[in-house]
Amino acid sequence: MTIQTLEGKEIVLAVTGSIAAVETVRLAHELRRRGALIQAVLSAAAARIVCPDTLTYATGRPAITAISGLVEHVQWCGEGGRADLLLIAPCTANTIGKVACGIDDTPVTTFATTALGSGLPVVVVPAMHETMYRHRAVAENLARLAAFGVTVVPPRIEEGRAKIAEMDVIVLETERAVDERPLAGRRVLVTSGPCRETVDDVRVLTTRSTGRMGRALALEAYRRGAEVTVVHADRFPCVRNVPAASAAELREAVLAYGEAGGIDIYVSAAAISDFAPERFPGKLPSGAPATLALEPLPKVLDEVIARYHPVTIAFKLAEDADAQAGGLLERGAALVVANTPETMGAAGGIFALHSPHGIRVVEASKEEVAQAIWSSVP
Repeated sequence: MTIQTLEGKEIVLAVTGSIAAVETVRLAHELRRRGALIQAVLSAAAARIVCPDTLTYATGRPAITAISGLVEHVQWCGEGGRADLLLIAPCTANTIGKVACGIDDTPVTTFATTALGSGLPVVVVPAMHETMYRHRAVAENLARLAAFGVTVVPPRIEEGRAKIAEMDVIVLETERAVDERPLAGRRVLVTSGPCRETVDDVRVLTTRSTGRMGRALALEAYRRGAEVTVVHADRFPCVRNVPAASAAELREAVLAYGEAGGIDIYVSAAAISDFAPERFPGKLPSGAPATLALEPLPKVLDEVIARYHPVTIAFKLAEDADAQAGGLLERGAALVVANTPETMGAAGGIFALHSPHGIRVVEASKEEVAQAIWSSVP
């Protein structure tokens, strides 16, 4: 089940004349799945690419294609208007230039000027040919929009085109734009996923961790306005990704981040290796018993707490995790999330959130657990 991150939010989806306008039906669907209410607005150029009736069907409301005596732009984006956000997706170079200069000659640009004048959050998602995107004037206009407080979602540069951003990126930036941002200004460092310790030239020791919990925590922190860095072997949207495969690489990346500017909140969600094998040169021969010598590894969590004193969210995975959580609190963790091995790789499960104030048990998806964790952080 998709969590309702946009429940009750009124979003104006403004569409301009890029071929990427064909993606707006799917975008409207993704936003509505998260609880948003959508009002589509199309320029004349957009209406030649995607039929207004199609967006009427996708949103459940008549699409706006012209400003009438009902002054729709004021109804939705004026002071005290119905909208929580104006999302211009896709946004052409032409519309970017007009919005940056306050020119109103389409329904979309009129909505944009009204939204900026009233202080309504605005998200712009450029889409055009790469040569247009590289034009100095376009770059300057985008910078001007950013200076106005507009969120500009960078395009994907592929096949000579500045293509509209991935759907999950647009949705995440939309969620962040309408959030109250309780974590704004805070530097959050998340470790996520499994570590892989080399045995020989072809084998590794690892765990069943998938990184789903770390992903949920990182993206929820981003929604709430934090500056998020994730150390892991995967890649998450919108946040800063630092690759690390082994426990040694993870430790090096975490300490480098801490030395560069400190850590406000540290989330130790990775399944960091407790041991590393002595590497066998070449490939261990098959067909015969083999013995691995395992050396204990330093505890990254304790090192981070001692060096940087961040607000620390620790995870304890064990059959008796609840019993061990108290020790982590005594060592400096602000919150300890206790779970059992059954949750590894699962979509959700039972998690006990231990803090100095007591224990809260949450049985839910990992995305919902991430919301509960961040709501518990001081």
